[in-house]
Amino acid sequence: MLCATLCVLLLIWAPVAPGPSTPWKRDTGQQSSSSDVDIYSFHIDSRVSSRYAHTVITSRVANRADQSREVLFEVELPKNAFISNFSMTVGGKTYVGEVKEKEVARQQYDKAVSRGETAGLVSTVGRTMEEFKTSVTVAAHSKVTFELTYEELLKRRHGQYELLVKARPKQVVSNFTISVCIFEPQGISSLEAQGALTTNELSSVVQTTLTEKTAHVLFSPSEEQQRLCKDCGDRGLSGDLIIKYDVSRELPGELQVVNGYFVHYFAPTIDLRIPKSVVFVIDRSGSMSGSKIIQTHEALLQILGDINEQDHFGLISFDSSVSLWKETLVKASPSNLEEARAFVKSITARGATDINEAVLQGAQLLSRAREDKSIPEFSASILILLTDGDPTSGVTNLDQIQANVRQAIQKKHTLYCLGFGFDVNYKFLEKMALENGGVARRIYTHSDAALQLKGFYEEVATPLLLEVEVLFLHQGVANLTRSSFSQYYNGSEIVVAGRLLDNSLDTLVSEVQAQSINAKETFRLEAPVAPETGFQDEQYIFGQYIERLWAYLTVQQLLERELLVSDEEKAQVRGRALELSMLYNFVTPLTSMVVTKPEDGQSSGPQVAEKPKEEQDLEETNRDMSFTMPSADTGSKRAVRKKLAGRGGHSNTGYVRGPRPFPDPVTRVLQEEPTITKVTRVLQEEPTITKVTRVLQEEPTLTKEPPLSVRFLVPSKVQVLPLCFDMPVSPGQTLLLFQEPTTGLAIFMEVGAQSRGSFSQIKIQISPSVVIRASALEVTLLHTATVQTWPWPDVSYTSDSLSVSVAGRVLTVTTGDSSVEVLVHQLQSRTHLWARVKDHAYSSGTGGLIGQFQDNISYEVKDSSSRSARIEVRGNVLDATSARSVDYSTLSRQKVDCWLVPPTGLLRDPAAYVSASL
Repeated sequence: MLCATLCVLLLIWAPVAPGPSTPWKRDTGQQSSSSDVDIYSFHIDSRVSSRYAHTVITSRVANRADQSREVLFEVELPKNAFISNFSMTVGGKTYVGEVKEKEVARQQYDKAVSRGETAGLVSTVGRTMEEFKTSVTVAAHSKVTFELTYEELLKRRHGQYELLVKARPKQVVSNFTISVCIFEPQGISSLEAQGALTTNELSSVVQTTLTEKTAHVLFSPSEEQQRLCKDCGDRGLSGDLIIKYDVSRELPGELQVVNGYFVHYFAPTIDLRIPKSVVFVIDRSGSMSGSKIIQTHEALLQILGDINEQDHFGLISFDSSVSLWKETLVKASPSNLEEARAFVKSITARGATDINEAVLQGAQLLSRAREDKSIPEFSASILILLTDGDPTSGVTNLDQIQANVRQAIQKKHTLYCLGFGFDVNYKFLEKMALENGGVARRIYTHSDAALQLKGFYEEVATPLLLEVEVLFLHQGVANLTRSSFSQYYNGSEIVVAGRLLDNSLDTLVSEVQAQSINAKETFRLEAPVAPETGFQDEQYIFGQYIERLWAYLTVQQLLERELLVSDEEKAQVRGRALELSMLYNFVTPLTSMVVTKPEDGQSSGPQVAEKPKEEQDLEETNRDMSFTMPSADTGSKRAVRKKLAGRGGHSNTGYVRGPRPFPDPVTRVLQEEPTITKVTRVLQEEPTITKVTRVLQEEPTLTKEPPLSVRFLVPSKVQVLPLCFDMPVSPGQTLLLFQEPTTGLAIFMEVGAQSRGSFSQIKIQISPSVVIRASALEVTLLHTATVQTWPWPDVSYTSDSLSVSVAGRVLTVTTGDSSVEVLVHQLQSRTHLWARVKDHAYSSGTGGLIGQFQDNISYEVKDSSSRSARIEVRGNVLDATSARSVDYSTLSRQKVDCWLVPPTGLLRDPAAYVSASL
């Protein structure tokens, strides 16, 4: 329940052929123009039934050209959403995606690639959304229809539900409609439409209708109106439509029952807040330097201004050492807050990262305050950890840190973990937070990072109830989702769903027990068990939405539970989540959507859409592969659904308690296969499209061996885009990446003899007598006359001045206040090593290929277009072109846009950084 307002986010691009900047490989050789590819109809239809959103995006496109054209359909959907259907109608025949177990889909994909067949994959993750792509080559004067469906439960944040649609079709559409229908049995108390599509000339286009329980927002601009908005013109609309609403709350909650499934919403209005005790644990290691520490200052200063005078708080900053602002928690008085602001302003980035000791001391602050009774008996105890990296000092074993934190907190406090950027081990933070009653959140290193931090705090700023438990007074209730919660915060909502086994039940009764500031509270709700028709008289309702809501919530919570259970239990948890994903046709981290289309009597390769997890390496989720559709002459297969059998979930008492905190992974009580609506239109005409084969690789397939080069990125703290340059290399050569003359620290990277430009060995020189060499298989330490070698997973060395350790695919070397990481990347058939300086105090003499820029460069764009620019840097004016580069300095290996400049104009002396060998 912790983020700024929840969004259902649709970012729509026109289905047009990728331009030169789109990293997709072509086989057709055909280029589409905007006049050739005509989006003649574009509809977004979103129906929200009791917070559960069901969105269908339909795009109809015509190829007006005299030859075949490639058409791209590209959609961004919320990270929390599950795709539940995709279909494409080409040449009069409809092809429907099939949900399969992810491993099965991967094997099918790999086999197709090994046979040289067309195959594609899409699974991209971003800040708040995931990207779905598909393309098809459409014959001359033919049409294609794309239809994508996804589902999501809207969470209440800051007292509102929010649905956000971003439209950017890149051309004027003759039939353009966004329709949002909302049905809330509790009644709708407020509704507003915001965003760029509601301002100025377009404000009159948005039509809003509100009744007691329903709302309808319609945006259907004419072609002329689509040209009115700023910077639109012939490229059509570009903006967002934001629908915000809340429901009536005459009762503390709402209980709904339809066709054997129920959902319980709980969000009471409570006048008296519960005081909180909060400790902020702030990473100040060297990697937090620059914009991160500035934005942290800004956010903390704003948060300190918002802390309620009834609250107690503490501040801890840490690098390799831990600094407490005060030894005890203090009340949020004006004088204490002013003193705290001075402490925040004094935090500077330096040193390594000792997460273990910092969190333990934060827990001790809270525990001592409880033992000393210096805080109210009924108050919320909260730890908020902000870090941008892995532990590199003190205890660095992740399992040991998690065990230490569990022991220190002992379920007395709630831990929230905020990971700044993509260098953090998000899975480590997420597990540590979940084990201690909280959640993890990634803070993106954009210009609004301070707002993200402040928005997170505002979600937990006002606790209203503690120890909340939702109970059902019947034995015929089973398969409950999570029903115990440590806190209920103002502006949020608790949601519990389940299934009724007792068909004779007339009324479902629930009780919510919780601790308020004054007493133990009990909230009782009753709901009639609706007949099979349910709410079907309401035109805004789609299908069995409560059943699907229950399935959605159960799968989400099982995926969280998988992080917490033992290895023996993981198989059961994954198996249960997989069964439900297959049954309800959800694309989840355990399943994939596959479209297979035969061609000329032979099967072409499958096109696979996957849903990544937040903690997955973004290389797996940012593949340069498309969901490509070759031509075909038969229909697609239907998804296979499994039935669940068995019974469970009964209680021997008068109460049925939900799981603490997650449902039993092996409880199975579904008796019948639910009705699932899928698109299965099959028309008679054969498709008239030509085959497109497009499998993007990290290197293009060439007929002769090209010169080798390695692309380096140089970030800028002034400009949005980094600079990049290509460094020519030869097999066996060594590049001097970094050199610090004041300490003797130097980093060298060797190009592998058979590696096509990859680095096969890294040498870290601490001093002339202390050297570390790392390959993908082993790490060797040369210390004076001593040589020690470890296999990669077993590296562990600590002395007074040096620490060497391995966590997964990252080797960390810490000496003094400097920390260096070696990352191992697996690129198809080869291994690629990369080194980066994580923490370091740069001097004026710092040098090396990358070290000379001191993690930052300043440049000025003199003039630019979309693909080229003239850039002044270091006194030289250079010709630059728009390019993309893989950032190998993080495990995520994100692809970033950059200005590509010649190395001779950027580097002081390129040849000085190249030597024959290590």
